[in-house]
Amino acid sequence: MTANAVVSPIPQYPKSPHPASSRSTDAASGATAMVRLIRESFAVVEPKADEVAKFFYGMLFSLSPNAREMFPANMEVQRSRLLRALVHIVQLVDRPDDLTPFLHQLGRDHRKFGVISSHYEAVGTALIAGVKKFSGKAWSDEIERAWAEAYTIMARAMLDSANADDGPAWYPAAVVSHHRIGMDLAVVTVQTDHPVPYTPGQYVSVETPHRPRLWRYLSPANAAREDGTIDFHIRTVDGGWVSRAIVGHTQVGETWRLGPPLGRMRVDRENTRDLVMVAGGTGLAPMRAIIDELCQWGENPRVHLFYGGRVLSDLYDLKNLQQLAGTNPWLTVVPVLESEPDATGVEHGTLADVVTRYGAWADRDVLVSGSPAMIRSTVSRMLVAGTPLDHITYDPFTLD
Repeated sequence: MTANAVVSPIPQYPKSPHPASSRSTDAASGATAMVRLIRESFAVVEPKADEVAKFFYGMLFSLSPNAREMFPANMEVQRSRLLRALVHIVQLVDRPDDLTPFLHQLGRDHRKFGVISSHYEAVGTALIAGVKKFSGKAWSDEIERAWAEAYTIMARAMLDSANADDGPAWYPAAVVSHHRIGMDLAVVTVQTDHPVPYTPGQYVSVETPHRPRLWRYLSPANAAREDGTIDFHIRTVDGGWVSRAIVGHTQVGETWRLGPPLGRMRVDRENTRDLVMVAGGTGLAPMRAIIDELCQWGENPRVHLFYGGRVLSDLYDLKNLQQLAGTNPWLTVVPVLESEPDATGVEHGTLADVVTRYGAWADRDVLVSGSPAMIRSTVSRMLVAGTPLDHITYDPFTLD
């Protein structure tokens, strides 16, 4: 298989002699078959995800040696990021209204690496070769065509979006404040010369001088300010090279690089539904940015914020949130603890337990942010309780 074979232009077929309605039916049937083949074949290789990722990157760097410079020296974390990206795309492959904006954002974000069309070709070749190798006898020409067609469409969406964006590929940001909260948490404030055009609720990729080429996703914790400052909430995680460096070693005056904004979480002011926010730990940051923006408006939807942690010290911003709720009657803050059963003034249990204990929230828009496990548990429990799926929004790539 050649690189050009993977991302060659979508073929232009001769006009069908059949009526338009028939062609539409055939196209829909073909798309359904493609989705089924991709999901079934991915399910075969998903248990071998680490091996697939190792093979993929080995082949990618063989096909495109200059691509190696875009990645960190230690590839261990990068391989897990590939798996999460693939899982997310496979989940959305039959939901173009969700997948297309995600691909457009991803294409714009990849501009910071200097990605060009030949890199997309190499990625497509390596990806399909990796899935094929670890599929064994389950692989077929039909499956290969489905993957090639899907990747061609996705790569084109990303490349077209990147080419259409004339904004900066990244924004230099000077650290102006580094505030430690306990041993494992910090609030870092940076300032950019040019405004980063994010919407409260979105996130950005961040590179620090302590870990070059290790970009991590962080959510601004405030709405846009005139002085260009942005707050980030960072907690150290086990094995987290970047989080430990940020919390422990960030210095005022150092320069970070911020990628363009990503993500779907936001408040649609044209929507009349009230809001439920579910935030675990530093997953509070995007909710805090949204609340910050809402405080600037005269009229707002009702907002129920469920703010959870294991112990009371995890709720590092609870006092500020309660003060905001005291002056903004549309905001209700519900603190939630998994441990410390004797603590008062809080709900006890997991966020999934407590949120569904309050009801189905079928008439609300729901925003969820936190660890992957918390997001999975909360979304699953809310769906069972009766919350419509199209009312729930979360961004899985805020987590590293």
